Amino acid sequence: MNVRRSAAVLATVVTVMAAAPAVAAGPSPSPSTAIPDGLYGTADPTYDGVWRQSLALLAQDAAGVEPAGKAVTWLVGQQCADGAFAAFRADPAKACDAKVMVDTNSTAAAVQALANDGRGDAAVTKAVTWLKSIQNPDGGWGYSPDGASDANSTSVVIGALADAGVTVPNLQKDGKSPYDALRKLALPCDGGADAGAFAYQPDKKGRLAANADATAAAVLGLYGESLTGSSQDDADAPATCEKPGTDPLQVADNGAAWLAHAMAKTGHLTTALPGAKPQPDYGNTADAIVALSSLGLHDQAAKPLHWLETHSKSWAAQAGPAAYAQLVFVATTAKGADVHDFGGQNLVTLLNATGPTPKEIDEPQTAGPNEKAASDDNDGSLNVAWTIGGGIVLLAAIVGAVLITRSRKHGRQQ
Repeated sequence: MNVRRSAAVLATVVTVMAAAPAVAAGPSPSPSTAIPDGLYGTADPTYDGVWRQSLALLAQDAAGVEPAGKAVTWLVGQQCADGAFAAFRADPAKACDAKVMVDTNSTAAAVQALANDGRGDAAVTKAVTWLKSIQNPDGGWGYSPDGASDANSTSVVIGALADAGVTVPNLQKDGKSPYDALRKLALPCDGGADAGAFAYQPDKKGRLAANADATAAAVLGLYGESLTGSSQDDADAPATCEKPGTDPLQVADNGAAWLAHAMAKTGHLTTALPGAKPQPDYGNTADAIVALSSLGLHDQAAKPLHWLETHSKSWAAQAGPAAYAQLVFVATTAKGADVHDFGGQNLVTLLNATGPTPKEIDEPQTAGPNEKAASDDNDGSLNVAWTIGGGIVLLAAIVGAVLITRSRKHGRQQ
């Protein structure tokens, strides 16, 4: 849910703690990779074309913007005949074969975007059928069709199925539901400082390691939320990790409590490359704010929201449409945030400028020379959102490459 899928294909090549890597600024287009008409962003779309397009369309919908027809057409055109999506297909006229690396994350993101837009119903139906067909025996999904279940992939698929009208708890494989798969990835309440957090996947010895991106994703997934999250009234914060039994919402609340604690001191999450100094993690901080806000935990989200408003300008400008989309999700779910004045920036204007002119904009946009300048004191120190777990450390240089007392927008049918 951050800009993590910009090189998602690497997850099938390198064993790391996430479904796909995240970059704040994608690689420049190679001479052989032309930017297709209708696609958002100007960076090489090889690893994130469908992901960033889907987030852009979701963000426009959340902000009251009707995307351009050709933007929707481009996304629909990326689908394979069996309903799956790959990260990017340079020649969509060519039928998908075994060499086309389709994945659950691109497919689920596309389903969310097209289901919300309403102009791709046939594509949504085909994609949902494909996603159902590859559900793992533990109830979850991995990044690739045959991959072991992970928190990020399972959560984004849950959001897609919910948006498409599927009663997710009833979707079971070998008696296991997607929520069963996520519960297995939650650290127990006796797990010390990381109690309640979620792991991306168990390691080779079956151990679970807390992962911020996986936790934010799982919180949304267990509440049946999509990538956009939803704005909720204030709710009581879970103070500590509570043994959930079989209640998936308590499992999610435990994860939210961990996220709130992780950001309480600095107002943001951090990440670091091996041997490097920890740096602010913009993308995962945005995802965490959306997760907290979608549970009505606005007090816990307030400090991170302020930090993101005043520090994300350079990151988003370099990262492009997917980052602007993440900020739109924050601004449309967090209490007190304004999508048209987020740290002095009109996010709708900035997102729209990265692709085809929208068909319709519900609200006038006033961004211009009188915009307030957002402070940005990261000094460009690391304007790359290197994230771990559903935003993993980008290894391209190495390999080349969502019932407790609250009701919810999608709700959960028990």
